[in-house]
Amino acid sequence: MSFQLLPLPITNISGPGTASKISHSSSPSPTSHSLSQRIHIPSHVYRHPAAILLEVCTSMKHLHQILPLIFKNGLYGEHLFQTKLVSLFCKYGSLSEAARVFEPIEDKLDVLYHTMLKGYAKNSSLGDTLLFYRRMKCDDVKPVIYNFTYLLKLCGDNADLKRGKEIHGQVIINGYEFNLFAMTGVVNMYAKCRRIDEAYKMFDRMPEKDLVSWNTVIGGFAQNGFANKALELVQQMQKAGQKPDSITLVSILPACADIKSLRIGKSIHGYAIRAGIESFVNISTALVDMYSKCGSVGTARLIFEGINGKTVVSWNSMIDGYAQNGNSEDALQTFQKMLDEGVEPTNVSIMGALQACSDLADLERGKFIHKLLDELKISSDVSVMNSLISMYSKCKRVDMAFKIFHNLRDKTIVSWNAMILGFSQNGCVSEALNHFILMQSENIRPDSFTMVSVISALAELSVTCQAKWIHGLVIRNCMEKNVFVMTALVDMYAKCGAIETARKLFDMMEERHVITWNAMIDGYGTHGLGKAALDLFCQMHKDTVKPNDITFLCVISACSHSGSVEEGLCYFTSMKKDYGLEPAMDHYGAMVDLLGRAGRLDEAWNFIQKMPIKPGITVFGAMLGACKMHKNVELGEKAANKLFELNPDEGGYHVLLANIYASASMWEKVARVRTTMEKEGLQKTPGCSLVELRNEVHSFYSGSTNHPQSKRIYAFLEALRDKIKAAGYVPDTNSIHDVEDHVKEQLLSSHSEKLAIAFGLLNTSPGTTIHIRKNLRVCGDCHNATKYISLVTDREIVVRDMHRFHHFKNGRCSCGDYW
Repeated sequence: MSFQLLPLPITNISGPGTASKISHSSSPSPTSHSLSQRIHIPSHVYRHPAAILLEVCTSMKHLHQILPLIFKNGLYGEHLFQTKLVSLFCKYGSLSEAARVFEPIEDKLDVLYHTMLKGYAKNSSLGDTLLFYRRMKCDDVKPVIYNFTYLLKLCGDNADLKRGKEIHGQVIINGYEFNLFAMTGVVNMYAKCRRIDEAYKMFDRMPEKDLVSWNTVIGGFAQNGFANKALELVQQMQKAGQKPDSITLVSILPACADIKSLRIGKSIHGYAIRAGIESFVNISTALVDMYSKCGSVGTARLIFEGINGKTVVSWNSMIDGYAQNGNSEDALQTFQKMLDEGVEPTNVSIMGALQACSDLADLERGKFIHKLLDELKISSDVSVMNSLISMYSKCKRVDMAFKIFHNLRDKTIVSWNAMILGFSQNGCVSEALNHFILMQSENIRPDSFTMVSVISALAELSVTCQAKWIHGLVIRNCMEKNVFVMTALVDMYAKCGAIETARKLFDMMEERHVITWNAMIDGYGTHGLGKAALDLFCQMHKDTVKPNDITFLCVISACSHSGSVEEGLCYFTSMKKDYGLEPAMDHYGAMVDLLGRAGRLDEAWNFIQKMPIKPGITVFGAMLGACKMHKNVELGEKAANKLFELNPDEGGYHVLLANIYASASMWEKVARVRTTMEKEGLQKTPGCSLVELRNEVHSFYSGSTNHPQSKRIYAFLEALRDKIKAAGYVPDTNSIHDVEDHVKEQLLSSHSEKLAIAFGLLNTSPGTTIHIRKNLRVCGDCHNATKYISLVTDREIVVRDMHRFHHFKNGRCSCGDYW
């Protein structure tokens, strides 16, 4: 949409917080009724020092110091002092003391009722305030306009539409339906109750509209997510002769942020400069928020640094801006500077800092912020606790996250979602499902976020029957039109091996987000269907869907799994050249994997040396894996040494290096690596394979004998080994030494996927496809053996390892022995 703020100069621009005083100054305030019209007050009462002290009173402490003077001089019975005391007690939040003054008065002036009602609206519940309003009516006190504005505001703040409509009715009954001030309150009430259509209807009927009423309806549309309508109304407002003030700008800058329109945001910024109000703290803070949300965090920082008298909201906007743009370290440094300057954080500050800790997986600083909560007395804030749950989950301390969740009172759906997602992210699938079921048993209806979290957990479990169960639940909850839920289902089916089902769902979707395309491309890639992945990427381009950095990661990985090296190199170059996307560490790791799998190890190593950023674990990990695959000792040692510098506590890399040495029969070096592992307490991640049978998941670890069918499984494997040997299988025992040949074969036979396959063959009928999920990469011997098992048993066996899918059928694998 086009947007324009009409040219300046503009006169009488109001300062921050003054909008409510602009157009209604002619309306009488509730305390401006002339008391002399009701009762004669001697002039000396006004001039008494106690009356003057009440006028300049600034706190409850001062008020209590003045009270003895009033009693001592016999002024407590004067209506002036009674009214002022009620007003001040209400102002300082002591409704009980106001009532102690109000109740004993026999001849109560109407203004006392009006003042007490204002006090209730400010300091008590909506129910108690309405009870006092009914008492006013019973005492024959005629309501004034301000009574309704207080009540309408309270209804809006409580989002109580039913009572709000009742007060609207009272406005009409009392003859104020055309009063500008009262009807602005009505518009505000409907907007805060999320009935923006009703709010606009009331606004449209107003015979007279001023700046406050325009600001109210504009703010209503902006806060209810109708950013474009809010901006459109600003233009209509100017055509009607009203000039935007600081309140208008503070309302529409967030609207620009919502639609991420930097162009319109800059136009408003220019208007603020021309109007001379850009230095107002609320305007500058809104500009910081707008620029941050539009991706211009550098500009946001410049404005933030120029703010004089920064409020806590200013700091919050900058912290959140950094966190949302991935500048997590800057977010935490800004948070620390805020503390150093003595600004007390709010719950919003804490949540922004916790998000930064989550993104960095910075447990130590996360714990530091956790300790601050008790000092700040916000440890009972459920939103902050939800952020803590997310932070500990992302830092792989799901035990701490669960402890907070378990002790949390008044759990919201966000709390449940955070915990379920935390379990899912940490591989605790059973716990995620159990809490999903527990959540429903407590009558908390799952939302789309819940479903995405549970679906993601089931995707990692890779069990088809569970996938169908959650798919049915999505349909029963009428979420099959939700793009994020459907994208999660596409990803889940792909990860369960049902790539055709995933594609059917993808084709059925009316709306597709870039993440939907990414999920489908990645699904094709992990199944080794490189051509299908690249064809889909081309279709994405034809549909004018702009790829993001994840899209290119999926495409390069698909090329890697299918051996399409030249295509992968082209897409890596295109990523920056044609789309302006800067490669991240994962992209460089994928490129090393692409070259390494193809045996172009020297090229991969040279690629690493020329990287513009310091290579990380994923890069050297991919290089070491390629060296293991192609038995390159020299480069394997170089990659391993770099990895040990970066992540010395990871035992898996030591095992890879030991296997490279074993393949070259360098047994002394194998022993040296193992000695190092023992000395440093490093362990290899044990191989684990899962297989589902009749809605129950069975897990097998390499060499384990604790399954109820273990004896039967091992006996079956021994007989099966003879059959596949007869068909041409030769065990690969190169990585095992210091034991007899028959023992080597027994050790190979006890690998977790072979145990899982044997269990599946024993417990399913002929012709049934067996699905296996393994936590590590399939080893060469197991891959070869499974091909022969599929041949001699005439079964299809689908194995999903940590990198990709292998579909074994008739003695062949879908990967073409390229994995």
